[in-house]
Amino acid sequence: MPVQITLDPTLADSPSDGADTPDGRTDRPNGRGPRDREVGLDFPREWLEFTDPANPDHVIRADMTWLLSRWTCIFGRGCHGIVEGRSSDGCCSHGAFFTDKDDEKRLRAAVKLLTPQTWQHYRRGFENYTEMDTIDGSTPARRTATRPDGPCVFLNDPDFPGGGGCALHAQALRDGRHPLEYKPDVCWQLPIRRDQEWTKRVDGSKILLTVLAEFDRRGWGEGGHDLYWWCTSSPEAHVGGEPMYRSYGPELIALIGEPAYRRLVELCEARERSGLVAVHPATAAARPRRR
Repeated sequence: MPVQITLDPTLADSPSDGADTPDGRTDRPNGRGPRDREVGLDFPREWLEFTDPANPDHVIRADMTWLLSRWTCIFGRGCHGIVEGRSSDGCCSHGAFFTDKDDEKRLRAAVKLLTPQTWQHYRRGFENYTEMDTIDGSTPARRTATRPDGPCVFLNDPDFPGGGGCALHAQALRDGRHPLEYKPDVCWQLPIRRDQEWTKRVDGSKILLTVLAEFDRRGWGEGGHDLYWWCTSSPEAHVGGEPMYRSYGPELIALIGEPAYRRLVELCEARERSGLVAVHPATAAARPRRR
């Protein structure tokens, strides 16, 4: 049976208080757009630090306010997209930069599984479905290619017979695999931000410090403030049925390893029982609408 990602155009830009018009105006009674409902970037957060049970030289610092939030991906279910007027793109309006050679290798393998029936913009050859660009304006970097009208070449249109949305994501589901096994790193990691660095403690010992945090607008650099809408700050996306540390379990395991993830779950559960002091404001704002 073919797997399709169904995008509901009636939900893409139609929250309960109105919708954005193609020219960027709003027909909401209060005249506010989706970005106006986002919470601010600066608010109290709770952090927790623990040692990886499998490696005493690896320390994880986790943003509990983010991991215990009720954020969930609402692609095709109310997502406004990062480019105005292109809600069906979600966050796929631009190409995904590769993190390393392993990232490129994983994509090459996944693309071999795609066909013209499952990938609307089917292309042969790594050089044809990727292209060179720059992240900082000067250093060359390779990313997935984009179509002439903007979106990533792997994004199928909502009405594509083989299924709308990311062709790589849909192929993983067809194969009974998790999408992180097929998609570029940046695509499956979002909206978790992982930063790692070796750091020296005051006693001279060295540890690998992994920081797990929210990938908010600032995570994109200066351009992040220009995004039309960003889900992590929006109450519209904080409607998950379970906290993020559970719904994003496979991704977190891939980022920090299974022993560390099991310990993270224990600590998150304990924090839930005792009560989180610094609740994510987008989750708090969404509570009256959660079912």
